Amino acid sequence: MEGMDWGKFLLPYQQAVEELKIKFKSLRKELKAREEYSPIEFVTGRVKRISSILEKARKLDVQLDRLEVGIEDIAGIRIMCQFVEDIYRVADLIRQRKDMLLVYEKDYITNYKSSGYRSYHMIVEYPVQTSLGSKPVLAEIQIRTLAMNFWATIEHSLHYKYKEQLPSHVSDRLRAAAEAAFQLDREMSSIRQEIVEAQKEFEDSAGTVRNVLNAIQELYFFRKFREAAQYQLRFNELWEQEDVRGLKDLLAEIRASLEKLGKDLHGG
Repeated sequence: MEGMDWGKFLLPYQQAVEELKIKFKSLRKELKAREEYSPIEFVTGRVKRISSILEKARKLDVQLDRLEVGIEDIAGIRIMCQFVEDIYRVADLIRQRKDMLLVYEKDYITNYKSSGYRSYHMIVEYPVQTSLGSKPVLAEIQIRTLAMNFWATIEHSLHYKYKEQLPSHVSDRLRAAAEAAFQLDREMSSIRQEIVEAQKEFEDSAGTVRNVLNAIQELYFFRKFREAAQYQLRFNELWEQEDVRGLKDLLAEIRASLEKLGKDLHGG
């Protein structure tokens, strides 16, 4: 470890994590805008702690000068999905990307570990642009459902507590919990269409409410106080009645009023 400049060594990994998080969050936003549904629920990332890197290097018998190729998960991205089917859609989207090279992948969902662990792992080579030029960095992308992630987080904590030597009764209960979590995922998949449609309806309603309130604020900006106040009262009534159709009609009416106002201001 003598002479190892960890700050400098980890810089490209930190850059890779930040850039990959931005790219996958942007992909989520694009899919929601284009397809109205994204298989990506949210994205997190981290750079492995130095103590964890050293511990893994010891276990795998990786020398310090071989860390860049010997340890593949120094940079880690985690993509969370609602449904198991979404995991495979995300994996397919990653395979198609030209800004990273897929090294290999492991399906721990179909071939789950004896502990009960389920997840989809992809190791990619991602080129980071540094002041010295392009530097390829290995990164691990884990794709999971929320239930899988909850279970894996608990398992990680227990392994830390018991120093990797879980008592048999704890291991047995963990495996049972893993199976229960997977059954929950399967149940959610069986009503996936209903869930997705309900979420779309909720987002549509929320978007309409936001747009109506923004339009009313525009009227206040143009000092149309009386008109804005009247629309606000109508909005309050429709909101109380949960009348989404009425809110959409109100939005169309306010926008027409704003359009006329704009033409009048410009002498149209």
